[in-house]
Amino acid sequence: MEQDWIMGLIGGLLIGLAGAVYLLGNGRIMGASGIIGGLIDGTGRSAWKERAVFLVALVIVPLLMVPFVTESDTHLTQNPILLILAGLLVGIGTRVANGCTSGHGVCGISRLSPRGIVATIIYIGAGGVTVALLRHALGVI
Repeated sequence: MEQDWIMGLIGGLLIGLAGAVYLLGNGRIMGASGIIGGLIDGTGRSAWKERAVFLVALVIVPLLMVPFVTESDTHLTQNPILLILAGLLVGIGTRVANGCTSGHGVCGISRLSPRGIVATIIYIGAGGVTVALLRHALGVI
């Protein structure tokens, strides 16, 4: 019996818990693009230690999970150009929307933020249209 959904459920619960702890711990919304962007453009200098710890944990925690995860099929493409293009488009989208899935989707919707709800609907819709075009219309992925 396929049970990949359990890992998705656990991951979602952990992201939600992290967002709640981050908000309750320092009064800020956990948005990964804002945390990274503040380090890059210098607007987050006052909280650089907290931002750096967040980023280090973002890398280390998945590495700690490797012994517990047997196999996962992500359906990730092996085309490096497509991966780079996707990363650039996500980065541009997070700047245009002033946030990302963690800030708008996880934290925004849970706070019933109209801005977060609208942003989430738009980026989920854009993602669906992109997959439909690339996979079904163009046969790229």
